[in-house]
Order: sequence, then structure tokens, then C-alpha cells
Amino acid sequence: MIPKDPMLLLSYVNTQLRDFYPDLESLCADKNIPKAEVEEKLQGIDYTYDKTLNRFV
Repeated sequence: MIPKDPMLLLSYVNTQLRDFYPDLESLCADKNIPKAEVEEKLQGIDYTYDKTLNRFV
């Protein structure tokens, strides 16, 4: 289960990306969550995924 609060989600996703996953696609596939849903929630607080950095900035 992933956090519903956007700020907690940001922290959770970036930590997961840093520690366990090579990219957002792998994280979403493993956790069985829609990538678009994660991106949409985080865009709502002005964060977008940076593939080069492998995190939301």
C-alpha cells in the first residue's frame, strides 16, 4: 500500500527509487500501481519524474 497524502507519497516513492528500483516503471510494476496515478498525484504538488536522476523533482 502506498501513501495517499501527496507529500508522504513523494517521500515514499523517492526513497523506493533510490534504494530499490532502477526506474519508475519497475517500481510501479512491482507494487502493482498505475504509473499515471503516481505521476498525476505528484504533479499536483509540482513534482515531475526525472529519468536521469531517477526521482521526482
